[in-house]
Amino acid sequence: MKIAIVANSSWAAYNFRLNLAQSISEDGHEVVFIIPFDGVYSEKLKKNFKCYNLSIDAKSLNPFKDLTTFFNLLAIYSKIKPSLVCHFTIKLNIYGSIAAKLCKIPSIANITGLGTIFITNGFSTFIAKLLYKITLKFPSKIFFQNNSDLDYFSQKNLIRGCEIALLPGSGVDLTKFKFKKNPVKKEKFIFLMISRLLKDKGIYEYINAIKIIKNERPTELIEFQLLGESNVKNKSAINLSELNLWINQGLITYLGLSDAVQNNIFESHCVVLPSYREGMPRSILEAFAIGRPAIVSNAPGCQDIVDHEKNGLICKVKSAEDLARKMIKMFEFPEETRVKFAENGRNKIEAYFDEKIVITKYLESIKEILNNEKNI
Repeated sequence: MKIAIVANSSWAAYNFRLNLAQSISEDGHEVVFIIPFDGVYSEKLKKNFKCYNLSIDAKSLNPFKDLTTFFNLLAIYSKIKPSLVCHFTIKLNIYGSIAAKLCKIPSIANITGLGTIFITNGFSTFIAKLLYKITLKFPSKIFFQNNSDLDYFSQKNLIRGCEIALLPGSGVDLTKFKFKKNPVKKEKFIFLMISRLLKDKGIYEYINAIKIIKNERPTELIEFQLLGESNVKNKSAINLSELNLWINQGLITYLGLSDAVQNNIFESHCVVLPSYREGMPRSILEAFAIGRPAIVSNAPGCQDIVDHEKNGLICKVKSAEDLARKMIKMFEFPEETRVKFAENGRNKIEAYFDEKIVITKYLESIKEILNNEKNI
């Protein structure tokens, strides 16, 4: 059977869906990727999989651009005739599900998080909910990554009559993210935030917390790092001039984007994510896998993984003051406390968030859907 994985970014497809694709292939199916070609990660994927170029502007609210994406998907599905399509992210869940339905192809939708459009709760949110309500009747299965998102969709009557299931995020590759109890001995204690540079991820809270800490503590003992994509097309994106200002003021060490984030986590002492809402935060899963405690906001997704004062700390949402207090608390913990947090975090990942758990659920769902199609 031919299984199509459809993503709005070649980078995300390569970094987050490659192991899934390889496992589906090892299970006896042909895997194809439908992604926007970027000349880098799409080329890496082409070495092992057939790839088809997708026309999509992931963050645009222009309906004509979205129609272009829809007709592009319709044309690709009609041409390659996959046996099953797996969609990731909001636009592909919506327009891809319609296209697959029109082509009489079963599909899986993945609600990996609700994103900016659901946090702002404006007219765009109304349209997104309406489109979801119409189109989520079409997939054969819908995967959610946390109970908060599932409850939200249920309360808003967006998934009536749908077959749904919970996944523990995208899982963590435990062979890649190996447990290392302590970072390399460094002169400074390193806080690391891993995120796209968006307001909704809590960037401003992180920066303002750093300012508070610098006024209260000898910061020659602490380094604040930021790793993530800066050139983001999103209305909540951080202006590059602001980023450069923070760098020039000595507030942060900016690490850019990395394909080897495990090395950055290994060299840090604590990973921070004061996000307003998540699906299942990959950076925290990866931090726990390696053995680093975390500080997160008390927001959906984040609160599903961090157990306060067991594997990390939880701060108030949108509160730089509380985030600063929690960061100081983490800095002042004795090393044995952080080591215990590290062990608890790794144990939780092994028990519930191993990538193999996610892939097994995916393979079982693919088999079930394809068998149902044969019997129709």
